[in-house]
Amino acid sequence: MLELAILGFLYDAPLHGYELRKRIAALTGHVKPIAESTLYPAIKRLEKAGLLERATEPGSVAAPRHVLTLTEDGRRDLRRRLAEPVQRDITDENRWFTLLAFLRHLDDTAAQAAVLRRRLAFLEEPASFFYEGDRPLRAEELDDPFRRGILTIARATSQAELTWLRATLASLDG
Repeated sequence: MLELAILGFLYDAPLHGYELRKRIAALTGHVKPIAESTLYPAIKRLEKAGLLERATEPGSVAAPRHVLTLTEDGRRDLRRRLAEPVQRDITDENRWFTLLAFLRHLDDTAAQAAVLRRRLAFLEEPASFFYEGDRPLRAEELDDPFRRGILTIARATSQAELTWLRATLASLDG
């Protein structure tokens, strides 16, 4: 998820490490804060793989700043990751939002639609946070108001996403 966010934001524009960190935190920070000790090793891995380049420019007040730019290999790698997301990127909501934030960089609308169809299929499968044996429980079946709340909120969120997915797919297919 972190590498996808780095590649995605740098696909938009070259950024200083600090600005990149702020943008990633805005996208994922409340769920998974990004520490410098996590971000900078990921940047170095991507740089070593030839997916991004670092240039030093003088700082306006402090030390020199490093500007990160995506290479053409990095652009191709991002498009590949968007076109062929791992299943966890489809099923984990936070990873899904990161993928969705950059899906516009995949130029092929049929490929975009294929990714959205995978998410749609996942959401259409019966599921719950709570089960009786193998049977998923619905909110109406629970006496616990807090667990009922979880399922009620999840259902509303899923319904909103299903509506959006179907409308977006119709637009991409049309």
